[in-house]
Amino acid sequence: MDMRRLGRVGIEVSPVGFGCWAIGGPFSNPAGEPLGWGEVDDDESVRAIRRAIELGVTFFDTADVYGAGHSERVLGKALEGRRDQVVIATKWGNTFDESTRVMHHQDKTPEYVHKAVRASLERLGTDYLDLYQLHFDTTDDIALPLREACEDLVREGLIRSYAWSTDTLHSAELFAEGEHCAAIQHEASVLHDAADFFALCERADLASINRTPLGMGILGRRNADRPATGADIRTLPPSWLRFFDEGGVPAPEWWDKVSAIRDVLESDGRTLAQGALAWLWARSPRTVPIPGFRTVSQAEENAGAMALGPLSDDQLKEIAKLLAD
Repeated sequence: MDMRRLGRVGIEVSPVGFGCWAIGGPFSNPAGEPLGWGEVDDDESVRAIRRAIELGVTFFDTADVYGAGHSERVLGKALEGRRDQVVIATKWGNTFDESTRVMHHQDKTPEYVHKAVRASLERLGTDYLDLYQLHFDTTDDIALPLREACEDLVREGLIRSYAWSTDTLHSAELFAEGEHCAAIQHEASVLHDAADFFALCERADLASINRTPLGMGILGRRNADRPATGADIRTLPPSWLRFFDEGGVPAPEWWDKVSAIRDVLESDGRTLAQGALAWLWARSPRTVPIPGFRTVSQAEENAGAMALGPLSDDQLKEIAKLLAD
């Protein structure tokens, strides 16, 4: 597959990026509710990242709050001596305590942007970020000064571009007006067709970075026999995490949808996860899905989807019909 472009700024990335939420390990909110994906092996995470690079993955997306800073530190370690081979995206806005691994609140001030970016640079072991993303929803009067703060960071040479990680179309449109806005990060998968966001990215010449491309695992490795366990957000899912029921088991109504389209997604030698990524590539030429990973084998499976390419138009139509029935 051809490389894809981060919008108007022209940064090129591999068709699939790797989302680094899972490798951050456990963290929680003040009530002790899990926000991570459970326990991780940092050495395996490093091996997985380096294997992904060997297989042609150049885009890694994280956030300062993932693992309360731990994801950035693990990614930084894995990229030592490899910075010139990759494009790094991270996010800011949520405050946290690294020592207790607890996320506290949001800081919506422009002053915090300048503080947060420098902390991320230190954890990642780099002197610039390729893409810096706002990590909470807010009102226009708060968002506009934050967009201008990002423009300041571009002028300082600390970031190359910025975006908003949001599922609110108006918010995405607001940031899209910024000179160095390069992308929108939003939810999208074969179970959640984000047509308005794909259209906006086309209209505004932005990349569509796809959060939850595997439906938090329901389009990959999780089923009733392999539920999420331990300190995993899917064991006590918040309202937005609709694909799972309490206990880390796929929600029946969504599992039925996966079952209906499984044969199409797994056609042409693909795994279920590879088919889900292929649907996104076929859906829009601007999509860059960022599936999570925790092991070398998962990295190899996700990266291997690139060799199989997008689904065909006929397969897209067949899936749409099956989901509508």
